[in-house]
Amino acid sequence: MKHIARKRFGQHFLADAGIIDAIVRAIAPQPCDRMVEIGPGLAALTQPLVERLGQLTVIELDRDLAIRLRKHGQLEVIEADVLKVDFRRIAAPTGVKSPPDATKIEASPVSLRVVGNLPYNISTPILFHLLDCVNVVQDQHFMLQKEVVDRMVARPGTAAYGRLSVMLQWRYAMENVLHVPPESFDPPPRVDSAVVRMIPLADPAQVDRALLGELVQVAFSMRRKLLRHSLGKWLEARSFGGEFDMQRRAEEVPVAEYTALAQALKVNTH
Repeated sequence: MKHIARKRFGQHFLADAGIIDAIVRAIAPQPCDRMVEIGPGLAALTQPLVERLGQLTVIELDRDLAIRLRKHGQLEVIEADVLKVDFRRIAAPTGVKSPPDATKIEASPVSLRVVGNLPYNISTPILFHLLDCVNVVQDQHFMLQKEVVDRMVARPGTAAYGRLSVMLQWRYAMENVLHVPPESFDPPPRVDSAVVRMIPLADPAQVDRALLGELVQVAFSMRRKLLRHSLGKWLEARSFGGEFDMQRRAEEVPVAEYTALAQALKVNTH
């Protein structure tokens, strides 16, 4: 029976064989990889991935699709809302040994490779959810709305540069690796898509994520005005006495300056 795409789940199923092959080549799955696919849908990407991997964990919210996927012997199916899935638990090592004195040996988590055609209506919440689990991730390859990918990889001084750019570039090196036109899907979305590669940085700035998030949100709340109208007042309310050039707009400030300010602010409040 043909599965009808459900609008409430933001379903657009990848159907172009050439695009699917290009995505798989970009991911370059290896037999030893521990991979998790978000939103496998009709298994267009799932099938070539599992052929190369041998086994694959998939996260699918749609009950009917989950039933179909369970018929595939090489898939571990997690039927759940991805925003409620703890990727650290998926990465947790199995069979941790206990020595005779009953004290547990701490084993390192498995490094996950995460892929998926993310539902466009909740793509940003998914990206922020995964930010909490970045320490157990090797890399991420996602199909997203092209406009979102443009924002993710945007450089300072461009119109696309914003809160999403800063928060993700703080933790990842990112690259737009493939353009995907609407006709590659069934049903076709109304927008162009793109595949982004996200690799966690080995040595990111050590900052309080909540503080950085609030700081950046305030900075971009009035992006057409100089920072003294938004971030300046926010810092003043926190009695921040450090140096920061407020005669700029939010989009002109590099990621490193935002993280340095969050670090200085943390020190200032202790």
